[in-house]
Amino acid sequence: MANDAALRSSLVWLAVVIAVVGVCTYSFKKMMVTYFVGMLGIAGVLLPDWEYFDRDVSLWCQPITVDEIGPNAVQRPDSHRFRFYPIRTMIYATIYGFGLYKWWRYITY
Repeated sequence: MANDAALRSSLVWLAVVIAVVGVCTYSFKKMMVTYFVGMLGIAGVLLPDWEYFDRDVSLWCQPITVDEIGPNAVQRPDSHRFRFYPIRTMIYATIYGFGLYKWWRYITY
């Protein structure tokens, strides 16, 4: 990752959420669940190879070719990291929505 600022700020906010969960629930187990769910969430958004996933969804099961990468794709400072694709957005919203729902149910009960 060329710019680590997003990762650092995500980790700081995760630490704040973990502290709030710990203060509100007095449960170390719930704090650990929050940590692991948060780390999975951060890894799912910040760490994927976006050159691979910025293709059509039907091409995700096929390897990426050198012709698709292009000469400037390796170090593009002006790269738009999150392009809007409706199917990808629905997949992410479903997975993260379900994960947040299950986490919230666990934390509140």
